Amino acid sequence: MKYLPRVIDIKDEAAAQKEIEAIGVKEYGKRIMAPKGVFLCVKVSGVRPVAANIIKQEMLSRGGEAAVSHGALDLSVKATDILIFGTSRQFSELLGKLKLHQFGLPELSKEISQALSNNEQCPPPIKCGRLMMKFGKRTYIMGILNVTPDSFSDGGRFVNTEDAIDHAIQMEKDGADIIDIGGESTRPGARGVGALEELKRVIPVIKGLKGKINIPISIDTTKSDVARAAVKAGASMINDISGLHFDAKVGKVAADFGVPLVLMHIRGKPRTMQKDPKYKDLVGEIMSYLSDAIKVAESSGVKKEKIIVDPGVGFGKTVFQNLGLLRRLGELRSLGRPVLVGTSRKSTIGKILDLPPEERVEGTAATVAAAIMRGADIVRVHDVRQMKRVAAMTDAIARA
Repeated sequence: MKYLPRVIDIKDEAAAQKEIEAIGVKEYGKRIMAPKGVFLCVKVSGVRPVAANIIKQEMLSRGGEAAVSHGALDLSVKATDILIFGTSRQFSELLGKLKLHQFGLPELSKEISQALSNNEQCPPPIKCGRLMMKFGKRTYIMGILNVTPDSFSDGGRFVNTEDAIDHAIQMEKDGADIIDIGGESTRPGARGVGALEELKRVIPVIKGLKGKINIPISIDTTKSDVARAAVKAGASMINDISGLHFDAKVGKVAADFGVPLVLMHIRGKPRTMQKDPKYKDLVGEIMSYLSDAIKVAESSGVKKEKIIVDPGVGFGKTVFQNLGLLRRLGELRSLGRPVLVGTSRKSTIGKILDLPPEERVEGTAATVAAAIMRGADIVRVHDVRQMKRVAAMTDAIARA
C-alpha cells in the first residue's frame, strides 16, 4: 500500500473542521479537534520580563512554546519581544489564564485575543459614496489618476482637465470601483508642491466628473486644505500617503465629512525616502506606524470602521524589503482594518524585470495576484482593465 503522506494547509478552524469532517469524524469530535488543528505564532513587542516568563511557563504547561530573549530569563533587560507558538486550543486556554494574572497580562490577553479575531475575520463593510465595499467577497479596484506633470509612470499625460476626465470615465468602463485623483507626485525624489497648485490641478477634475461617473472619487493628498476642498467638490474618500504624519488635520477633515480615510506607511518624505532605508523589524515597524496613525485618526473623530491601511510598497523601502512585505502582507490583518496595496508599475518591478514603467503590466499583475492571495482588500492600479481580470481570477482561487 502506498500511503502518500502530505502536509496540508490549514489556516483556520473552519478549514480544520472541513478536513476533519471529510475523513468521517462525528460532530462532537470535530468540535473538540478543530482548535487543535490550527497552529498559530503570535509576536508581541515590549513585554516586561516577568510577564514574558509567565507567558512562557503557561504555554509550556499546555504543550506550546514561547521564545523570549535571554535577558528576559535573568531579568537583565527592561522589556523583550516574545514569540508564542501553539494551537488555537492552547492559545484559548492561555488567554483565559492570563486574565487572572497581574503585570499587565489581562490587558495583553485582550490585545492578543483581538489580534487573533481580526486575523480570522473579514473587516466590516465600508460605505464610500454610492459604493458599499463588502470585504472578503471580492477585491476592489482603485484606478490611479495623476494630474501631475512629474509622476513616475504617467506624469504629464493627464494634466489637461478634459484628458483627465476622459481617462476617469474610461477607467470606470474598464471596471474601476474607485478613482484616486492626485495632484502632487510622491515618486522617490519628488519635490512637493503648495496647496494652491495642488488645488488648481485636482478640483476642476473632481467637479468635471460630477454626473459623468457613478463610482466614488478618492483624493490622494497629505494636506488638510486640499482634502477639505476636494471632499466639498465631490470626493468621497481621502488617501493620505503619510498616515497623518505630515498634516494631522487631514484626520479632522475625514471626521467632519464622515468619509473613509486611507492611512499609508512611509519612511521619511518622498524626496529622501529611498536613501538607504533600514528596518530592524520591517512588518513590525510598519504595523506600529499604522497603529499610531489609527489612534491619531480616532482622536480626531474618525470612526475606526472608516479606516483603511496601506503598508506603502515602495515608500522608503528597498526592492527586497518590498518583496518581503508582499510575502508577509497577511500579518497586517491583525490590525483589523481593510488593506489597500499599491504596487502598480513600481520600481521594484522595473528593477527585477529591467523594464520601463509602461512595460510593467505583467510584473504588476504578479504583485497584484500575490497581494490578493495574502489578504489585500483593495488594489491601486494604473492598468484597470487588465488588473480587474487578474483580481477576478485570483479572487476565484483565494476566496472560493
